[in-house]
Formats: sequence, C-alpha cells, structure tokens
Amino acid sequence: MPALPGSDWRDVFPAATTQFHADGSLNLDATGAHLQILLDSGVAGFVMLGSLGENNALNREEKLEVIRVAKSVANGKIPVVSGVSELNTGAACDYVRAAEAAGADGYMLLPCMAYRADRGETLAHYRTVAGATDKPFIIYNNPLAYHVDITPDMLAELGELDQMVAVKESSGDVRRITDIFNHAGNRFTIFAGVDDLALECAMLGATGWIAGIGLAFPKENQKLWDLMMAKQWDAALELYRWYTPLLHLDVGTKFVQNIKLVIQELGMGSETVRLPRLGLEGAERQHVLDVLAHALAHRPTVD
Repeated sequence: MPALPGSDWRDVFPAATTQFHADGSLNLDATGAHLQILLDSGVAGFVMLGSLGENNALNREEKLEVIRVAKSVANGKIPVVSGVSELNTGAACDYVRAAEAAGADGYMLLPCMAYRADRGETLAHYRTVAGATDKPFIIYNNPLAYHVDITPDMLAELGELDQMVAVKESSGDVRRITDIFNHAGNRFTIFAGVDDLALECAMLGATGWIAGIGLAFPKENQKLWDLMMAKQWDAALELYRWYTPLLHLDVGTKFVQNIKLVIQELGMGSETVRLPRLGLEGAERQHVLDVLAHALAHRPTVD
C-alpha cells in the first residue's frame, strides 16, 4: 500500500516570512531569494503564510502569488505548505481549493480567527476543511495566540482522518508532547512550534521543527537539528545554549518584527511589516540588535 501524502513530512520546515517593498507592496523576488537560501541549507519543506508570513495581512491573490513563488523555488524538491488562517470555515475551504490550484502540496490549518470555538466547533472546522481537498494537513495548536486549545484527546479524534499527518505543537508546554503520544500513539509527526523549546521537544519525540529564527541562521539551525536527530545531546546542548538567546526572539507578540529585523541585518531580506504591525523602535529594537551582536561575536563554526 503506498504511503499517504505527507506521511513523510518531518525535519526542518521553516515558517518563511513574506517580504515587502518599503511601500508595503509584495516583494516576490526577495521572498524567492530568501527561500532559495533556505532550500540550499537543507530544509525539508517550506511553510508559507503562517504567522511569520503575515497571513492575515495579505489578500487572497497575494497569498496565491506567494505560493506560486515558493513552488517555483522548491521545484519539486520539497513540499510547499500553506498556512490557512481564515475567519470562518467556509472561507478556509475556499482558500484551500484556490491554494491547491496554485500548487500547494498541503496545509497548516489554524482554528477560525476571531472566534473562540469550543471542542465540538473546533473538530467540525478541521473535519470540514479537510473535506475540501485531498491534500495533507498539519494541525496547528497555539492556544496562547489563538485562544483555542486542540488537546491530545481531540488530536486522537482528528487522527481518524488520514489527511491529518502532523501537529505543530506551540502550546509552550513540553508535557504536551508525551500526552500526544499517550493519546494518539505514533499517529502524527510532531513538529516543535516554539523555537526555544526545540531541543526539549526533540528529546521527547518530536521529529520536525517549524522553525522561526532559523530563517536568519539556516546553517546553524540545520546543524542543531541534525545533532538532535542523531541523539548527540552533548554537542546539541552546546550549540543550543549559544542559540537560545536568538531562539527567544521567536516568542512574544513582536516575534515577526524581531525575526525580520535579524534577517535584514544579515542581508537576507527586509524588516518591513504590514499594518497593524509596526517596525521595532527604541529599546525593543536595540534589544534585538544586542542579542544579534552577541550571537555573532560568539558564533560557532558549523560544517
């Protein structure tokens, strides 16, 4: 029996930014150039239009343009996964159909935005959107940001759908990794979803990482991942301790601005964001620059 589409998704799937010109318009050339850097570093997939990709700041056609650029860069070598972040289930179904036509290989599905769905509503949303396509899904659980908690017992129910192949676990509670295994066995690939818990998640059984600051440090990010998957914990811990101040930049309400600023400082893109986000100023900006300067001054050599 052939493997289900998406059942081999694992390893590093960076959550790519969407690059903009100074006037806020899409910069597809810059988006594609950064994706090429990531592809060359050895990533296993692209996650486009997630939170870092400023999904909700783009209109439908802009989102599809981003997917097309990612597909062009990936060139069949790795899957292109699109975030699905809509206000209602019908809009999510419409979007996955349009993104499939644009070339998306699968989806990272969020709960409906701006509504705190209960258990039954959340399960109905995921089941209904899955019915709109044959493509595979990553279930995105981030109750701190989106106020809906997809609990391990809910994941066990969603595991009845073959298309649900993975979970991006971003609750911030690493105990969830074990709870998911205890409720759903090995049904899902578990992706670490919070950068500064990546090593802890890997030690508990996560075999994927939807990475953030790795957009700016792809070689170091990949090296850390390879060490963790090889269970070379001493070497991984040494690299992780250097990396952790940078990984902390993936946490908090301004993580998009933080990471985009670092990307800009390393010559891989622009810090420009779309309203309602504003660029960093003052102490917030200086903090990011100080963290980056310290990291560069002590940057390890990686193969």
